[in-house]
Amino acid sequence: MDQRRLPHDHHQTLEHIPETIPETGDFQTVADIFKQLGDGSRIRIFWLLCHCEECVINISSLVEMSSPAVSHHLRQLKTAGLIVSRREGKEVYYKAAETEQAQLLHQVIEQMIQIACPSKEAEKSARPGMSRQEELIRAIHSQLTDHLERRYTIEELSRQYLINSCSLKKIFKEVYGMPIAAYMKEYRVRKAMELLSGTDESISAIAAKVGYETQGKFTNAFKDCTQMTPSSYRKQRRK
Repeated sequence: MDQRRLPHDHHQTLEHIPETIPETGDFQTVADIFKQLGDGSRIRIFWLLCHCEECVINISSLVEMSSPAVSHHLRQLKTAGLIVSRREGKEVYYKAAETEQAQLLHQVIEQMIQIACPSKEAEKSARPGMSRQEELIRAIHSQLTDHLERRYTIEELSRQYLINSCSLKKIFKEVYGMPIAAYMKEYRVRKAMELLSGTDESISAIAAKVGYETQGKFTNAFKDCTQMTPSSYRKQRRK
């Protein structure tokens, strides 16, 4: 029988009350962590660093804040033990700490505001044996090749897919065998070749469709890849 007693007897059992209530100091540790997160921008930076490792300049660009403001939040997060840093040359890179507290806080943030975790979404769609980063690169490839008329910058893609811009370029080259700019140039030209030989669209219309602002820029790129002008290629294919 439970021998515990409370000042007011409400004729109820005490089974619902824990045998041992942690000391105030234990809860103070939790309070200190939540105190550091009493700012929406700081939570946003922490969430970002749960998915990538970045320097202050790139974090500032991703969250659209000044570098001094980002540095202030990073100091607070590091003091709380939620992030760690490493130096590489002149750059300092930050990422979420690999601790139980940081991982749990990440889960809580996502559950409370129902953010779809990029790493989890990638894992769901990834093919067996494919790393998360490779899956992201293949998703980026699909976006680039499905929307040739749009010119995406590395910074835009890095921000959208939460991947370090250097890693994006490095892994893209590893997966597709060419730097991203050179690959997309050749891909655009190959698509243009299909349109030139298979349709009656004007060269200017084809240029716009594969992502060139002017027919002149398109012609230069086409000649670089094929040693022919678009009009010469079309005539040759239709002989």
